[in-house]
Amino acid sequence: MNKIMEGLYSLLYLILILTILFSLHTQIAHKLLIGHHPLHLKKSPHLPLRFSSDGTFKILQVADMHYGTGVLTSCKDVLASEFHYCSDLNTTHFLKRIIEAEKPDFIAFTGDNIFGSSTPDAAESLLRAFAPAMESGLPWAAVLGNHDQESTMTRLELMSFISLLDYSVSQTNPSVEDASSAAKGDTITDIDGFGNYNLRVYGAPGSHLANRTVLDLFFLDSGDREVVQGVRTYGWIKESQLRWLHGVSKGYQDRKEDCHLLEEASPSAAPTHCALAFFHIPIPEIRQLYYQKIIGQFQEGVACSSVNSGVLQTLVSMGDVKAVFMGHDHKNDFCGNLEGIWFCYGGGFGYHAYGRAGWSRRARIILAELEKGEKSWMGMERIRTWKRLDDEKLSKLDEQVLWELHHAK
Repeated sequence: MNKIMEGLYSLLYLILILTILFSLHTQIAHKLLIGHHPLHLKKSPHLPLRFSSDGTFKILQVADMHYGTGVLTSCKDVLASEFHYCSDLNTTHFLKRIIEAEKPDFIAFTGDNIFGSSTPDAAESLLRAFAPAMESGLPWAAVLGNHDQESTMTRLELMSFISLLDYSVSQTNPSVEDASSAAKGDTITDIDGFGNYNLRVYGAPGSHLANRTVLDLFFLDSGDREVVQGVRTYGWIKESQLRWLHGVSKGYQDRKEDCHLLEEASPSAAPTHCALAFFHIPIPEIRQLYYQKIIGQFQEGVACSSVNSGVLQTLVSMGDVKAVFMGHDHKNDFCGNLEGIWFCYGGGFGYHAYGRAGWSRRARIILAELEKGEKSWMGMERIRTWKRLDDEKLSKLDEQVLWELHHAK
């Protein structure tokens, strides 16, 4: 009898254990969450990036969203009449409006995407901040600013997470382009920062450049904060990053002239590329533009590193970068030229970011245009930019040409 009872107890105990395990399995299988969102397979955009059939490639630059937690995160530097109903949702609404109005081909987020100290969950904030981009189905990419890592994720974790989001083409580290030095598809780890990578934009469909790179987009991690000789300063783009950047550019170019295929009759000839660069913290030389002609407004001091690592000299020596787009200083929205390269601020986008009351939040649009040949689209002809304000009419202002083929010859 005792043996029967012992056997019964053992059976009941086993059933209890199995029931608990089954319950845990069910919960894990159906409720495994990151930031309260179910895990799912990443949705990928149509690749490669390429110019449209109308010969254009439009980029929306979003600088400094400073996203917090959503509806409970209040706005900064807005009119008193706007404050009580203003939150991160205003940032979300602006992003949705500008995507719908401008219909970009690509979105570039240039750092301080979230304001780390205002959120207890970095992953949740990233999901909410980038939600309109993911919902649009457009390819998008991001770099980090100096505030993104101030919550619950390191810079490596942030970029890894961002690279896994729907329609993101962001990368944590650059891919190895030279198959002789490593297996193709591997990533470079001997480089400072996280979020250094390049994206290639191919020619228009049906043209002889449809399978060739026409425009390169370089993304760089400008860091956050560092201490130099006992003094705290902002981060900067390091020598290893510049070495990688110069190497990639050099490998892409067959000749350093104009970004154009001069003879349509020679489709086998490889065109030289144009390139654009995106990073968060401005370089020290931007301060020189206070005394030069600019397009836009210079309303605050340039908050850059005390270290000048030679970014400008590297870009000039490369020859293909025609314009650089940055953020960080929210009240600056100007473009200015340094040694033949245009440097443009995006202007503050987010409502939880500091700004100026009565001065509308804004976004920058960049339009790359191909030259029309007798039979098909050719190489790059022009790069234009303008800004859109988050006002009733999404006002357009400060449209300008950054680079034009025939003026560059």
